[in-house]
Amino acid sequence: MTFSDTRRQGAAGDAPARLSHRQITTVMSGLALSMFLGALDQTVVSSALRTIADDLHGLAAQAWVTTAYLITATLATPLYGKLSDIHGRRPVYLVAIALFTVGSLLCGAAGSIHELAAFRAVQGLGGGGLISLAMTIVADITTPRERGRYQGYFMAVFGGASIVGPLVGGAFADRATLLGVDGWRWIFLINVPLAAAAAVALVRVLRFPHQRVRHRLDYLGVLTLAVGLVPLLTVAEQGRTWGWSSPQALLAYAIGAVGLAAFVVVERRMGEAALLPIHLFHIRTFRIGVGLNFVAGIGMFGAMTTLPLYLQLIRGMSPMAAGMATLPTVAANLVVTLLVGRLVSRTGRFKIYLVSGFGSLAAALLVFATLGVDSPLWQAMLGMALMGAGLGASMQTLTALSQSEIPRTEMGAATASVNFFRSNGGTVGTAAFLSLLFATAAGHITDRLTTARHDPAFRHLLSQPDNAHALVGVLRPGGGVNLEDSAFLRALDPGAALPFLEGYAASLRLVFLTGAAVMLAAFLIAAWRVPKLTLSGE
Repeated sequence: MTFSDTRRQGAAGDAPARLSHRQITTVMSGLALSMFLGALDQTVVSSALRTIADDLHGLAAQAWVTTAYLITATLATPLYGKLSDIHGRRPVYLVAIALFTVGSLLCGAAGSIHELAAFRAVQGLGGGGLISLAMTIVADITTPRERGRYQGYFMAVFGGASIVGPLVGGAFADRATLLGVDGWRWIFLINVPLAAAAAVALVRVLRFPHQRVRHRLDYLGVLTLAVGLVPLLTVAEQGRTWGWSSPQALLAYAIGAVGLAAFVVVERRMGEAALLPIHLFHIRTFRIGVGLNFVAGIGMFGAMTTLPLYLQLIRGMSPMAAGMATLPTVAANLVVTLLVGRLVSRTGRFKIYLVSGFGSLAAALLVFATLGVDSPLWQAMLGMALMGAGLGASMQTLTALSQSEIPRTEMGAATASVNFFRSNGGTVGTAAFLSLLFATAAGHITDRLTTARHDPAFRHLLSQPDNAHALVGVLRPGGGVNLEDSAFLRALDPGAALPFLEGYAASLRLVFLTGAAVMLAAFLIAAWRVPKLTLSGE
């Protein structure tokens, strides 16, 4: 289907493509599959990560599996925006799908936790374009007010992926083997047919003309950005091992600072061809929008990564059961996303939903911070519902805020910048939250074991053959604990496992309180700094 006859642009190329609702939904049907692919990969891995890490003997290093993907996706996102402005959306989108597919195949063949992290980095090179390019195309063909409605449909796709992802991930992780292959490896291999279907769909529907923007590519910007971000993100994950003020950490801080300073200098010199055009930050709505996206990414990705650990480590759920337990998040996200999208489309106003969304996210993390070993499941589900509602209200309105005053000729770079800052926040949040969890868990568990050993009944439990066998290699001679593999918890008597569960719960409480503080800061910024705009219907 070709839409060239329906497209009308202003002299400056700043008017949206004039497509009917039916034509827009046709384009979106092709985008939705690729969006689903990117969103599914974020949720399908989280529910199975504990099983994967146990199988590859690297529970404490599992943060790299998520962090490696986020680092490369973060670096690639602004590059995709610029490339799509220059060469068009469709060919660049197909390259992203191809890279994502190759990375998925490599992940399915990983033999260690570090190999898996490296291959996830390859996957992230493609994943960085899947979501941001789809959001850019919606901005190409809709008015600012319409975007809330259509981006709401995309959020519904995220909701569907959130339902299917944990269930699929849990189902595969619960299977020892499937067709002679470890069950968890199918989490990555399943991407191959989905990616092929997404590529075919995009070739068929993505046919409206592209207004080429003549820019040279900012390779030096990519290089300096990598030099700036990779050391800082690495120390966020490794700080607990190195020590936050160790020589390695200080070196990483210095390299990162130099890289970021060089990046700013390069971007100023590149002008409109910059990877992240500096002049866009002179636009107040864009500047506030990308800042809030960064903060939101910290809390959102951090919570989504650590909540499954609560359900599996402390409540003893299987990966599939943990996925089922997150349905309140999905249901609330779906309902609020569609409702807010329609309200924004009707009125053009969005600040109230943005502010209330951040408030709901902060409340959700505070609820999670009250969870303990014996907390009822409804308490966790209340937090999940609040988190889903907060995401549904804030994510699409943040995008609308960031895009509201951007020239259409720079929409690719601007939308990529929005996703760049969100992914960057997600990388920081995931690495920092997991680092905080595992940096404090050993100490909390050791303290509780020390106290419990004064109880004769507990010492008797430890002496039982089954419990003693399960704890081989876990209890260190000096009194510490080895937490590289959590499989021993499933073999322990509940009484013997209690100090371990209480230690993990105490660490998770600290993580969630940290996330709540971050989201409360975002709530206050949104309430005081976001202007009361009415989005244009033209």
